[in-house]
Amino acid sequence: MTVDPSQLPDDVTTLKALLIAAERRAAEPEKTAADAEKKKRDLAAEIETLKLTIAKLQHERFGPSSERARLLDQLELQLGELVEHVAQAATADEIAAAQTQPSQPDSTQAAAHATPLRRQPARRPIPADLPRFRRVEPSPTACPCCGGALRKLGEDITETLERVPAQWKVVQTVREKWTCRQCETITQPTARSHPIARGRAGPQLLADVLFGKYGAHLPLNRQSEIYAREGIALDVSTLADWVGACAATLMPLRDASERHVHAAERLHVDDTTVPVLAKNKCRTGRLWTHVRDDRPFAGKAAPAVVLYYSPNREGTHPLRQLAKYTGILQVDAYSGYNALYAEGRKPGPIVEAACWAHGRRKLYELARLGKMPIAIEAVRRIDELFAIEREINGLPPSRRVAVRRERSKPLVEDLERWLRAERRKLSSKSPLAKAMDYSLKRWSTFTRFLDDGRICMTNNAAQRAVRGIAVGRRNWTFCGSDAGGERAAVIFTLIETAKLCNVDPRAWLADVLARIADHPASRIEELLPWNWQALRDQPHPQAA
Repeated sequence: MTVDPSQLPDDVTTLKALLIAAERRAAEPEKTAADAEKKKRDLAAEIETLKLTIAKLQHERFGPSSERARLLDQLELQLGELVEHVAQAATADEIAAAQTQPSQPDSTQAAAHATPLRRQPARRPIPADLPRFRRVEPSPTACPCCGGALRKLGEDITETLERVPAQWKVVQTVREKWTCRQCETITQPTARSHPIARGRAGPQLLADVLFGKYGAHLPLNRQSEIYAREGIALDVSTLADWVGACAATLMPLRDASERHVHAAERLHVDDTTVPVLAKNKCRTGRLWTHVRDDRPFAGKAAPAVVLYYSPNREGTHPLRQLAKYTGILQVDAYSGYNALYAEGRKPGPIVEAACWAHGRRKLYELARLGKMPIAIEAVRRIDELFAIEREINGLPPSRRVAVRRERSKPLVEDLERWLRAERRKLSSKSPLAKAMDYSLKRWSTFTRFLDDGRICMTNNAAQRAVRGIAVGRRNWTFCGSDAGGERAAVIFTLIETAKLCNVDPRAWLADVLARIADHPASRIEELLPWNWQALRDQPHPQAA
């Protein structure tokens, strides 16, 4: 539009006001365009977020629940089906050939050559420590050709693996009474302590019930049905009474495990949900796991676990559980841990070390479901760091730090520069931006492993410890009460610790239940799984 100079005012102040107004009018279209562009990007990001959410929900409904576990189960099932099918068809052919051969005696060799040899599957050797039962087939007493005497030339042995079904027995403990012929004093051996004061169940049976419920994830009602089919009537209430009594009896071992775990320089901590029965509904409780595992940095202390139950996920629970702990804490980004990292904390500081597996998982979902090139590249770069970690697993802290500074640190610095550069190009509402922010906002805690060889890149040790609980949820459905959650934490502590120490949890529980009543409380550490290996060579009568 052309401006007529004669129409302009002579006052300078008015002219300035007109100029400013004109500039604002000129800038409005640009601002409107910028706002529209920003709104367009935000809408695109929201659409992408919704698409990703739908894909994740569909994946959770129809696909695997983790990156590999469910797929591995499916492949193993498919492999088993194929092997069974091949074996069934081959066996059927062999049976059919055997039925036709007697009627065609002249064609025996021809039939043998016509039937293809079935390749036997590779079998693991039968353990040499299993007892052998020798069954000798009746041999002829004379030569079938001439009737002459026979002498033994050798023998062929075929081994078949067999299983003896569970056997029930009643152990009668007899305490004979004796009287003195002179003074008529009556003497009698002292009664042995029972594993639990309530009931007369033996340690093997109690261990079977405990491991069945918390190790094999068999609810007590199913165990009761199994026992009934074997001819033994044990009510659910009776089994539950035994479980409660065992939890109280084994509590000193749980406390000893807790002391050992919290003496560590570094802890893995995680939690998982557990449904808890409430009035007319089912609410969500939590099981928290604290894991000590010094093996990745060549530590000599035994690995162990301690679990805690809480009725919710409030931040007061980790504060209470870790009130006396000082050291390194490997956790996820749950805000309930933040108070633990406060400066000047008593009795001492707790240093946070973030989990790269959590950060990678968020990017992996975008790479798998959204096929986003940036997410794919980020996962590739992180996997290079994990490859280095696999090489140095089990080395002392000093050597781990040396390798990390030489090989991992340049990769981490390059990864940070690249992530921040790509992040600046994205809308804050983009799911990719949110996945990047998870790591970038906590970058100092993610890179702490570069300068401390005790720190692992991941918190997988804690996640493995709660994996059995996740499996059990599908079977026993819920805990009956908060007290049931507390009992579950006690028994899970013992079972998971035994598994970490490569000790059979059921055998260990049975032997410990036979010993603990008469074992000195001041030496309770001798019964912990890593010390029990030496103690088990000393037989206990009740363990028989």
